[in-house]
Amino acid sequence: MSATSFGTVAPGGFGTGVSDTVALIGRHLRHLRRTPEKIIAVTLTPVAMVGILGYLFASVVSVQGTAQYHDYVMGGVFAQVALSCVGVAALGVSADLRTGLIDRFRSLPMARSTVLVSHTAADLVTSAVAVVGVSLAGLAVGWRIHKGFLPAALGFVLILAFAYAMLWLGALLGMVMRNAEAINGVSALVLVIFSFLSSSFMPLTGLPTWLRTVAEWNPVSVVSAACRQLWGNAPAAAHGSLAVQHPVLLAPILLAAMIGVLMPVSMRVYRTAVVR
Repeated sequence: MSATSFGTVAPGGFGTGVSDTVALIGRHLRHLRRTPEKIIAVTLTPVAMVGILGYLFASVVSVQGTAQYHDYVMGGVFAQVALSCVGVAALGVSADLRTGLIDRFRSLPMARSTVLVSHTAADLVTSAVAVVGVSLAGLAVGWRIHKGFLPAALGFVLILAFAYAMLWLGALLGMVMRNAEAINGVSALVLVIFSFLSSSFMPLTGLPTWLRTVAEWNPVSVVSAACRQLWGNAPAAAHGSLAVQHPVLLAPILLAAMIGVLMPVSMRVYRTAVVR
């Protein structure tokens, strides 16, 4: 195999790597157009949660410090969209490994990182579409953003950054566990545990101290609270841990750390996976 084989940078350097990544993103998006159920899978559960929690439960659940429960719950529902990305990315990467697609890529003069980068970037588009769908459902049940454009945009950037981190976690899961049934089970467990052991849908005031601390530092809680504060849906808590009092400050740091760890670890595992 030549010096431009899979796993090295092809002639043309960085520009060639970018063009290869863009080409593979286009491939994934064309595949998505033929399989719209991927978007449905990511969107359906959060939209259902908007209807159940934001509409049916809004009349019987009250949250201290916020006027409307559907305003409070939307930050958690958006975070749930990001958590759903774990299963989407894991199944996609696992399928590429099982079906031999990666073996075909190995014969092409492209950098090894191109495959995972394009995979996660294309799946991020799916997540963005899901966020739009959930936003429309939230508006339908009465959710509103009460601050200006810049804080609102920053809230959505945090959601997409969280989704991107979860896509890399999913890519790692798909390489470690290639069985689709096992991946579905683990990704569902991640969704349930991280969603409900957080402040996504209810405040944490009733939890025991040790469990409350764990839930406060759950990335879902931090991102949800940051979005609520940015959107004017609920103020930050006056007392508690740093994660509770300053979520807008902590969320970008936490997400950058997660992506900074998950990306190189996934790349390292991928280098091993493609030579099995």
